[in-house]
Amino acid sequence: MHLSVGDFGPLALVEIRVGFAALFLLTVAGLRGQLAPLWKNVRHIALGGIFAAGIPFLLFNYAAQSVPSGMMAVINAMTPMVGALVARVWLKEHLTLGRLAGLCLGFTGIVILVWGDISFTRSGSGLGVIACLAASSCYGFAACYTTRYLKGVEPMAMATGSISASAILLMPTAVMAWPTTPVSGLAWAAALALSLVCTGLAYIIFYGLIDRVGASRSITVTFLVPIFGILWGMIFLSEPLTLRMIVATVIVLLGTLLATGFIGARATKSA
Repeated sequence: MHLSVGDFGPLALVEIRVGFAALFLLTVAGLRGQLAPLWKNVRHIALGGIFAAGIPFLLFNYAAQSVPSGMMAVINAMTPMVGALVARVWLKEHLTLGRLAGLCLGFTGIVILVWGDISFTRSGSGLGVIACLAASSCYGFAACYTTRYLKGVEPMAMATGSISASAILLMPTAVMAWPTTPVSGLAWAAALALSLVCTGLAYIIFYGLIDRVGASRSITVTFLVPIFGILWGMIFLSEPLTLRMIVATVIVLLGTLLATGFIGARATKSA
């Protein structure tokens, strides 16, 4: 995102991402004969897909213009936390004291992460941080929506429909916002990698994982996002690694583990 959003802009980049990924996923789903479940559940898949892909991708593109990639990755790790909160409000799922503590701890980690750097000036990162939080909220809502309306639907159909619906919805705005200046080869390469590798291939792997081991276990991949986000930011973008970022990352991940019940739940059951 950081390597391509400057040339494309947020709107055009998100269409490149979901557009090529949709073509890739539709091809794979068609070859596997897995398009039928998509058409059968197209309304719920499309609506859920807007919150699972289109809107958060756009928000992260906007944030990439002012927020370091490592910081974006740490905030993204809050997705399971937000999902737990939405599930409590919407699906009436029970939140133990440990999970509530995890939510509070996670948000504390985010405050530590952005404290001193956040600014709402024209060139500040304040709105970008809010965009990242909003994107994570969209992911959390999409997870609950999927649980409520799409449980048992073929994972490949959900992945394909989600991305395709986002591509169709965002196409008009992307056309209007298409860059008028030439786009560099590096930006094109980064955008295509974002689309085909980080979206198309990644969604096939992730939804396949959900199909094999279940959603609750699959969501643990979120805990790897900050680690690799910070690592790639250091290697490719020369972003600094600070003590505050390390502390905030540990706190956010610990809060996520508590909020999702990966730690503390067994102790509560035993008690």
